[in-house]
Amino acid sequence: MLRIGITGGIGSGKSVVARVFAALGVPVYDSDSRAKWVMAHDLVLRAQLQEAFGTEAYDAAGQLNRPYLAQVAFNDAAQLARLNALVHPRVGEDFAAWTAAQAAQGQPYILKEAALLYESGAYKGLDRIITVFAPAEVRAARVLRRDAHRSAAEVQAIMSKQLSEEEKLARAEHVVYNDDSQLVLPQVLALDAAFRHVG
Repeated sequence: MLRIGITGGIGSGKSVVARVFAALGVPVYDSDSRAKWVMAHDLVLRAQLQEAFGTEAYDAAGQLNRPYLAQVAFNDAAQLARLNALVHPRVGEDFAAWTAAQAAQGQPYILKEAALLYESGAYKGLDRIITVFAPAEVRAARVLRRDAHRSAAEVQAIMSKQLSEEEKLARAEHVVYNDDSQLVLPQVLALDAAFRHVG
């Protein structure tokens, strides 16, 4: 079974492309939503986060205090690295268990969707990588339309923390262009056919 990563910068449309694959029956592991689930339900990780960042990491109801963690970690490289060092291994274990379950069902291939596929090192456990590409100005405009609460400066700050599109393109085995110059569906269908043939 092929394990294929799908990544792209904020606003590239990687989630949209992943949903197209899902509509074709491909199992998709959404790293962002699974990370949130693991942070909320993994008791070992919960204890580690509270030890590292204080009891404020979770609210009185036991729910993850995302605004607090974002405030503590996002603008402090050392704290962000500390957070990632705790979360990424636990999410990696969750992905391994999920992948084993998909393999047992005879799936030809699976997708792992992650914005920080390279930055987290998760790409090392995958067979191939798809990068969803759109120019920076297109991505920024999409995010500002989608996320009314974000300012242009906030979007630029997020983009600056992600690997450049040029680097992602250089590393990827496959590219889906979502830059409004060509249709996404034919590109996904071609990749799906190729992966099913190999897988």
